[in-house]
Amino acid sequence: MILAGDIGGTKVNLALFDEATRITEKRYESQNFSGIEKILDDFLKGNESKVEKACFGVAGPISNGECRLTNLSWQVEVERLKKYLGIDAVWLINDLAATACSIPFLSPEDFTVIQAGAPVSEGRISVVSAGTGLGQAFLIPERNGKYIVMDSEGGHCDFSPRSSVEAELLFFLQKKYSRVSIERVLSGPGLLDVYEFFKSVVGEEEVELFDSPVPVVERAIAKTSPICEKTLELFVSLYGALAGNLALQYLSVGGIYLGGGIAPKVVPLLKEGSFMEAFLAKGRFENVLSQIPVKVVMDETAPLLGAAQYAMGNIY
Repeated sequence: MILAGDIGGTKVNLALFDEATRITEKRYESQNFSGIEKILDDFLKGNESKVEKACFGVAGPISNGECRLTNLSWQVEVERLKKYLGIDAVWLINDLAATACSIPFLSPEDFTVIQAGAPVSEGRISVVSAGTGLGQAFLIPERNGKYIVMDSEGGHCDFSPRSSVEAELLFFLQKKYSRVSIERVLSGPGLLDVYEFFKSVVGEEEVELFDSPVPVVERAIAKTSPICEKTLELFVSLYGALAGNLALQYLSVGGIYLGGGIAPKVVPLLKEGSFMEAFLAKGRFENVLSQIPVKVVMDETAPLLGAAQYAMGNIY
């Protein structure tokens, strides 16, 4: 039996797999617990099958088998998990690496196609995910049909404006954060900050404040709030520009995949134009980018499948 986990700042998903078959799974709200062991106590309670391997995708950098989550005050450690589970086969991988590991094993119906392109079999794959934070990971094909997964903290690279509006956004955010990474605009909290920016530009003090990006997205899609529409339009354009940059940086001819919680909720806007316009707006390489598939991962639990596949040795 394989125990797979997806540990993030907002939620923890856990599942048990018998080889590639998912037996059971459960979601927990991260903020309701002091650490992963408390959640495992509940999840494994009453489980009669012995866990033989375990792999956890964690939202943060991993060093020496330890991870302090970027957006949650938890420390997750391989050695503690080994002792807790009573096994030696335990791995921590980046949460976006776990999503990337799932890509070769997901079904076509688990994706929404934004651009079909002309995929190259055994081509490099880039995965980018805006959610609680901004994650990136990559799959490099091996000759034996397997992949090497590369994790990344690229979400913390600098935010680079492309227009006067984005330059104004940068100056607005610098007053709040001093240094502005791309995650500061491309994430759930980032979406709220972009909304705050447009609210300040309009100067309407009575414009509603939100503590969640959900109503901003809902009102933008319903076209009931001009500020929400502007916010999501810029957010989607920034997302497309970043995806295009990754396609060039890693020559991701195997495809660009959008994971996380936001992309599946804004698929209509991803298809409308500003995302692909920004994705393709790379000068002389526009034609190259037009051949690269762009897809949205619709299965929120994909990282669990990826973690299980990593534990089984199907991804290096």
